[in-house]
Amino acid sequence: MERQYFTLSTPVARSNCLRALHDAPEGARVQISGPKRSGDQNAKMWAMLTDVARQLQHGGRFYDADSWKYIFLQAFGRETRFLPALDGNGFVPIPQSSSDLSAREMSDFLEFVAAEGTQRGVVFSDPPPKTWRRQDGEAA
Repeated sequence: MERQYFTLSTPVARSNCLRALHDAPEGARVQISGPKRSGDQNAKMWAMLTDVARQLQHGGRFYDADSWKYIFLQAFGRETRFLPALDGNGFVPIPQSSSDLSAREMSDFLEFVAAEGTQRGVVFSDPPPKTWRRQDGEAA
């Protein structure tokens, strides 16, 4: 059975999902997750990480925004994995992804970056997301 993904945004999509669930073989796995992060949340994350990259040193050096994303994701509790290198010398890091964060998780992540950055003296170009609104309308 190949993977199927449904965004439950219309009655037809819900109906198709129910049909797939009904037809699924014994032992199939089902996962229901919240809405994906928004484009605005993604843009906010990169703006904040850029501010951090321009202002903050870690371990005595500056890092780019992408590296800071991995540093913050690990501190936020996302799993870090390392696999043995093909030649047996050392390990290959498997980067964590923020693309699978739900809207709520991304909101929490933005709050985390704001708090950690502010605590370390980062001045964000946009106000930190303390007034940020999640997609579910709940204040962050």
